[in-house]
Amino acid sequence: MPSFPHSYRVFASGHEEGSVNAGSEGLPTLETNPPPAFNGPEGYWSPETLLVASAADCFIFTFRAVARASQLEWRDLRCDVEGVLDKDGKATRFTRLIIRPALTLADEVQREKAERCLEKAERNCLITNSLNTDNELVPEITVA
Repeated sequence: MPSFPHSYRVFASGHEEGSVNAGSEGLPTLETNPPPAFNGPEGYWSPETLLVASAADCFIFTFRAVARASQLEWRDLRCDVEGVLDKDGKATRFTRLIIRPALTLADEVQREKAERCLEKAERNCLITNSLNTDNELVPEITVA
């Protein structure tokens, strides 16, 4: 890994009306719109859904690293995140993230270690650590 700081560059372009295209060099462009709650059309990624998706995505990548370092054996992880957008004084912002990882283990013996790994992933996710939100971890662990 290169030394810090890291830099990430993206672009967004749009006109008076219609979608905004967001992208980064070497990556596919995403067509985005405001969410329906802000009078945008259904069926598009919005800045709000992209931000919440970043938290879910980062949680899984962080969990992978934590689980690998802890030698946790696991099968599958889905992470649902609910971002709560609210008025905070005069500003509208995300005030809370509810992180619901659903982890499948191969063996019940790994459950306690898995719980610690999920908690550590939540504490170390760089996206959620970069936001001014209250975070709630609601894990579900099953054995298959």
